[in-house]
Order: sequence, then structure tokens, then C-alpha cells
Amino acid sequence: MQKRDVLVAAMNEYLQANKFKDYCPNGLQVEGREQVKRVITGVTACQALLDAAVVADGDLVLVHHGYFWKNENPCVTGMRKQRLHTLLKHDINLVAYHLPLDAHPVVGNNAQLAELLDITITGHFGSMEPSIGYVGKLAEPMSARELALWVEEKLGREVLHVGDAEDTVETIAWCSGAAQGFIEQAQETGVDVYLSGEISEPTAHVARETGIHYMAAGHHATERYGVQALGEWLAQEFGVEHQFIDVDNPA
Repeated sequence: MQKRDVLVAAMNEYLQANKFKDYCPNGLQVEGREQVKRVITGVTACQALLDAAVVADGDLVLVHHGYFWKNENPCVTGMRKQRLHTLLKHDINLVAYHLPLDAHPVVGNNAQLAELLDITITGHFGSMEPSIGYVGKLAEPMSARELALWVEEKLGREVLHVGDAEDTVETIAWCSGAAQGFIEQAQETGVDVYLSGEISEPTAHVARETGIHYMAAGHHATERYGVQALGEWLAQEFGVEHQFIDVDNPA
């Protein structure tokens, strides 16, 4: 058992949350009970995750995608009302970290992807500060087809690949989630492949015209791992219980 405010303060410091200019508030978003025994982690604070947290007797829900995004409708109606009602009725805390959980060098989504895919991190890319884009080297050269199959095996998600499947690739840049718009910044680093979660219409043209391979491996699939690692860090550092609940998402 640990106090909520101690856990949140520790995560804020560990993730350096105050350094990020983000699209949503990072940290405690909905206040629940003061004492926390069990932390439930998930990618997105959807209704299915909240319902599962109630069944699991969770005290704090920790996610990558929380609430109160810039430019979204602020009215508490419909779906938003039901989500907040569930949290407040059951006195459950909601804590969310967006960009800080992409960027962290140990528990971040991108650092965790490197570990999962056996990539050696060699640097960062992009104009965002702190940087959330990573650059690295594969364990060994392989064909683009082999890399796509490797990513599919590790993430459990079919990869959409733009490029010649027979090309040999060795260097890679990556950024989880909806970071397909960073493809030109990734290409400027000179890597063979750029991997992210989603693809949009211009992405394929940029890949074809610049010669970089692009792989879209799923927004949800590329962002499962940071929040799990952060939950495990909490469990080890503070002795709370941790359970990850994966609510499937095809996006």
C-alpha cells in the first residue's frame, strides 16, 4: 500500500514530465482514493479498461492515452460522462503520461521497442525537444521482408510495408504511435527504414520518392510496452501490485 501522491510525484520526476509541451495534461487526471494497493496499466483509458479495472479491484489506472486533449470537446456528455462516472463512482485514480512515456530512455515506448526488437540505439532524431524519435541499428542486416516478419512476430500485428521487400536493411529510425509525419526527419538521418504505428496518404509517397522503407506496425501495438514497464517500475520501487490489461485495438 502506498499513497497516491507519492506515486504520482515519483512518476512525474522519473519521467521528467514538466519538460514536455504536450497535447494533454500529464500526471494525475482524475483523483480517486488516497491509498493505492493495485495499479492497473493499459494503453488507453477506454471504458473497457475502466470496467476491467473495477473487476480487478484497481486503485489507480495508469495509461498512455488519457483525457482532456487539446481542441477536443470539453463537454462531459455521452461517452466522456460514462468514463468519468465509472472512475468517480469507484473512487479510482486516473494517471496518464503521453510524450514523457514516448521519450523515456528506459521505460519509454521507444526504448522498450528497441529492447523488444533487438535494436541497438545509436541516437535520436527530430526537432521536438526532448526528442521522442530514436535511431539505431538492427542486430544484423536482413531483407526488408525479414524485418517486417520479425516485427510482426514480436508485436503480434501485421505490418504495412512500403518499399522493395528484397532490399537489405540494417539501420532504422522509429517513433511509436501516430508519428508517420516524422518520416522526412527520419529520412534525413540516412537510415534504411522508418518504423511507426500508423500510415497516412502522404507517407507512402514520401517513402517511395526518398527511397526510405516505411513500416506501420500499429498505433496500439507499438505503445503497449512503455506503460507496462512503468507499472513494473512502480511495483519494484514502491511495492504496489501491478496488472497490465490489454484491450485489443486494430488501429
